[in-house]
Amino acid sequence: MSTEIDPRITPALHPLNVREVEGYDDETAPVLAPTETAFDAAYRSIGEVYAAKDKVERNLAWTPEARLIQLDDFARKHLDRVTRTFDTTRANLEKGIAALEADLTQPVVARAAASISAEVRAHVKALPTGKRMETIRKAIEDGDTDVATAVLGAPAMLSGLDANMQKILLRLYHERTNPSTAKRLKVMQGAKDLIERNAPLIFGQFEKAVGAPGHKVKKLREAKSEAEAALILRDLI
Repeated sequence: MSTEIDPRITPALHPLNVREVEGYDDETAPVLAPTETAFDAAYRSIGEVYAAKDKVERNLAWTPEARLIQLDDFARKHLDRVTRTFDTTRANLEKGIAALEADLTQPVVARAAASISAEVRAHVKALPTGKRMETIRKAIEDGDTDVATAVLGAPAMLSGLDANMQKILLRLYHERTNPSTAKRLKVMQGAKDLIERNAPLIFGQFEKAVGAPGHKVKKLREAKSEAEAALILRDLI
């Protein structure tokens, strides 16, 4: 990955932005590598269009309009490749996020004996609502799996909880017992957000590199096609 800065390209597309995703470190770098590669490809491709523009503009054998069409053709090929890369990367992130979400919400099995688990649930249910939540959270944070799984491994009503609150506590339990999974999920969500927020900027950046708005190039292309069609018809007469 290049760390060079091109002042002609928006900083929002520089691949180093990926390393600013919360949770990025040596452990999560491999998870974010595809996203970094996608941004690097976009940044380099836009730079290549600028480089091509410098050469195309020196070709005086082409009219300004012809040079613009040729450069736009070149940019379109890069844009298609870059958009496919971003789409694939985002889709893979979504699949990974869904898999990790499933891991962090899967049911748990009570660790303690059935009789003890039943006593724990009865005790928790008898507590005031605020104290009940505090007790379960503390058990999760302290790593007391006997208490935590006794409550979370049975129907919510047995411990005086509603189903939604039990889901929240179950997620907290999994995050506490599987910190690596929770960390990967966080950075993958951050990478997905970064792509959704910054990747759309590539369209304007490619247009800027070409040096003309898309509708102008479209009209030039249509005029070129009409002229070529007219010449073909004339040859047939």
